[in-house]
Amino acid sequence: MTTSANSAPKVSDKQFRILEYIASFLSAEGFPPTIREICKAVQISSTSVANYNLDKLEAMGLISRRREVSRGLTLNWPILVDLGILSPPENGADGADAGQEERSDLFRVPLLGHIAAGEPIMVEPRDLSNVDEWVDVAQTTFKLSGSPKDYFALRVKGDSMIDASVLDGDIVILRHQATAENGEMVAAWIEDDGETTLKHLYKEGKKVRLQPANPNFDPIVRNASQVRINGKVVSVMRYLN
Repeated sequence: MTTSANSAPKVSDKQFRILEYIASFLSAEGFPPTIREICKAVQISSTSVANYNLDKLEAMGLISRRREVSRGLTLNWPILVDLGILSPPENGADGADAGQEERSDLFRVPLLGHIAAGEPIMVEPRDLSNVDEWVDVAQTTFKLSGSPKDYFALRVKGDSMIDASVLDGDIVILRHQATAENGEMVAAWIEDDGETTLKHLYKEGKKVRLQPANPNFDPIVRNASQVRINGKVVSVMRYLN
């Protein structure tokens, strides 16, 4: 792509701050930032707003994106320098190959909303449309196998699973699967209620018992035909303030 000063794209103040932050992060860390890191640094309210601005920058030819991997941002330095938007990188790193080693161990998993560890709430984990938030999961740390497409994440709301070390605000990583063994923690869609909950699964003849891990909560018992398993919990992530 060839661009002259006369045809320089109009970069908003927010987009300029995004470019500056990416360049600064690359210089300091040697690999690109995540969308969430950009949001925090540039004080952007949501990942969807950050993605909107990144899409604009990509359309201008100022960055390149690889959406299938974590930290898949690259600054197009020749154009940025030619237009006078950014100065050349001091350490000579242009970000083209940055973060490849780190990315190889990261799964980029869609965060599909909240799941109740308490009373069931409305959420359909199989709906992958309009995903605007993702979590980076270290494959070896969390002992994940297969493809990132095999997994999804939900943020926990409630405390009915506290005795299983799942707390309000945690993020649970689930493997897409429609079956589970007794005692396993699952995201269970209750057909007639139109709601999903996070519980231990127990099959009891023609019934299914969804058992909390908190004595203050009662189990949910439904006909097996009313309960659909959307995924099994394979790991829990907790962000400490």
